[in-house]
Amino acid sequence: MQAERHEGDGLKYMTILPDGYDPGTRYPLVIMLHGFGANMQDLAGLAPNLNPRGYVYAFPNAPLPFDLGGGYTGWGWTPRGADATPDDIRNAEDLLGGFFDKVFQQFDVDPGRALLMGFSQGGGMTYRCGLERDSSFAGLAALSATLPDRELLAAKLPEARSQNIFIAHGRQDATITIDRAVAAKDFLEEAGYSPEYHEYDMGHEISNQELSDLIPWMARVLPPIDQAPD
Repeated sequence: MQAERHEGDGLKYMTILPDGYDPGTRYPLVIMLHGFGANMQDLAGLAPNLNPRGYVYAFPNAPLPFDLGGGYTGWGWTPRGADATPDDIRNAEDLLGGFFDKVFQQFDVDPGRALLMGFSQGGGMTYRCGLERDSSFAGLAALSATLPDRELLAAKLPEARSQNIFIAHGRQDATITIDRAVAAKDFLEEAGYSPEYHEYDMGHEISNQELSDLIPWMARVLPPIDQAPD
């Protein structure tokens, strides 16, 4: 697999091209949003485990730098928790919207031929930006995340509630407790969705057992190019 970094206007991002990449082939796209304090490289290592041949992958870098101490800078989509203002959230959503447009065009991706996935704060942004873009994203995956802004989200939900949603969380997660995942599932079910919900004996992380459930879900919702019909 081949990784490339992209600079310029808007968000910085990394793309990973599959083994045997053919620029004349239109691949399905997987976009993954990292959590608070990480960066665009954080989830990139998952690509070979998810599928090394069947998708193109894109990993945007969150816009806000934070000093994490020890000379390390982490990045966030918004300030954490109650510190995030409506302007912070709107700015992150606008930047991600511009990024989506850019990467869809870059890889000539048709609407509905993409998945949006996020871990922790990136999972919250997946809910914020993905639920209203059901025509763009065939499915959403929220990993160790919380569903924010329920009233605002409810007002933006599309009429059709058939988008595929994968929720995964650790029972021992002390950063975002399991009740937040249950609340997200309940909200979505009450709104008419049928999310696929998983709990694991883990903390705030992505486990191999979780990937063993996520990978077949991805293949069902958006088949990789090596499984697509002729």
